[in-house]
Amino acid sequence: MAPLFCVLIVFSVIMISSSIAQHHPPSPGYFPSSRISPLRFSKGFRNLWGTQHQRLEQGSLTIWLDSTSGSGFKSLHSYRSGYFGAAIKLQPGYTAGVITSLYLSNNQDHPGNHDEIDIEFLGTTPDKPYVLQTNVYIRGSGDHRNVIGREMKFHLWFDPTQDFHHYAILWKPSEIIFLVDDVPIRRYPRKSEATYPTRPMYVYGSIWDASSWATEDGKYRADYRYQPFIGRYRKFKVQGCTIEGPATCQPPSSSPSGYGSLSPQQHKAMQWVQNNFMVYNYCHDPRRDHTLIPEC
Repeated sequence: MAPLFCVLIVFSVIMISSSIAQHHPPSPGYFPSSRISPLRFSKGFRNLWGTQHQRLEQGSLTIWLDSTSGSGFKSLHSYRSGYFGAAIKLQPGYTAGVITSLYLSNNQDHPGNHDEIDIEFLGTTPDKPYVLQTNVYIRGSGDHRNVIGREMKFHLWFDPTQDFHHYAILWKPSEIIFLVDDVPIRRYPRKSEATYPTRPMYVYGSIWDASSWATEDGKYRADYRYQPFIGRYRKFKVQGCTIEGPATCQPPSSSPSGYGSLSPQQHKAMQWVQNNFMVYNYCHDPRRDHTLIPEC
């Protein structure tokens, strides 16, 4: 019986290890966040709105939404390119209709004609996982005149309410990389001037009520019996080329030395995420007018 018992133990270990591996992406082999020092919130950002719904304690920023207001913050500088990230922890329970976000935008400089690069957490009901939405707007395509969103949506391979995880946008002149814990989940290459944001943008974060569309196209709305809805941010990491900086400034690299874009190992990790956790890709949506999204 002893040999059979040992075989069963080994088999169980293999099965458990296999199960764990299936729910964690392959290592990307390159970790850009480790190359950038954390930035104190007060050194890089300021409150934008909802001052009374924002609290800074020991380097950790908490913002919240209730029936009176949400809250948002904005970077002190405008950037031409760069790496922009933060560790974020989301609220568990009923959060339908609530958006918690980290994004780049020049909406205040170009109202009605702005560019935007988004990481948005779409609120959810307790029986369903959070959706992380990435999006790219170019020159007003998100201003409800000629809406051309470029959404890709993902579930996550972990529970984002249990701990802080690092989310980042790496915006280069040639490509945009969205990262979760240094794992690339989406690459948006520059294919033409018309389909790529090139004008300077600020970095923003916010929590707000988007009941009309955020959760299953507005099926579930914010329920203020569960207020306040809280978003927590820390370990802000920003390294970019400001509009005041030299023209020779270059953003951080998205990959190890010798690669112009993602390395094969990074691409393998990204493909794993997209194969297992992507739940929407605008390029594959038959309801979309694909003449308006030529990059697809």
